[in-house]
Amino acid sequence: MTGWTEYTLALAIFVASHFLPRIGGLRDGLIGAVGRRVYFSAYGLLSLALLVWVIVAAGRAPYVELWSQAPWTRWIPNIALPLATVLVTCGFGLRNPFTLGGKRDTIVDPDLPGFAAVSRHPLFLALALWAGAHLVPNGDLAHVILFGSFSLMALAAIPAFDSKARRSLGAEATAFFSATATFSLLPLTDRAWLHDNARPLTIRAIIGLLIWVAALHLHGSLIGASPFPF
Repeated sequence: MTGWTEYTLALAIFVASHFLPRIGGLRDGLIGAVGRRVYFSAYGLLSLALLVWVIVAAGRAPYVELWSQAPWTRWIPNIALPLATVLVTCGFGLRNPFTLGGKRDTIVDPDLPGFAAVSRHPLFLALALWAGAHLVPNGDLAHVILFGSFSLMALAAIPAFDSKARRSLGAEATAFFSATATFSLLPLTDRAWLHDNARPLTIRAIIGLLIWVAALHLHGSLIGASPFPF
């Protein structure tokens, strides 16, 4: 199975894996059977495996050039990805049920918003940043479809989840949105916020940077393309 057939199948299965569990209460039934932690751990590993397959399949698809790759364009992912991995590690488990990777049974305390003051959608931003940065040096049709669609879906999800939060929170929505941001660096200048969050977020940021370094050096062997601009 090669070329467009594998790529189309991989992309279709990846997309289906994100929609099918919501049909007919399948996801809730599985969570009830195995528990939330087991379900989301298994689902996360499956999603990661399918993502790797889609990326590899895109590399195997017929090359149809839309724009040529200049060596300097490889700097774009190398500059963007450290921020993306830090957003993931700092934002995973956010006290916000209205976002990707957020805790489902807790809500942001307006007086102690934590990392939600920087971003209430860090994983969506990380996905958009990852996909958008990889779009620049990958100007062939298969990768433009892959990274372009991922970037658009991630950005479109942010207002969709915010709308859901407004409907669900009702009168409490004003305080929720006042204490959080789509993305803001202002909390990093707030001494009170830094006092409460600097230590745990520093640890998470270091973990994120270590993940980025590992991914950078494993990129060639796992994906089949060097990320270095030389």
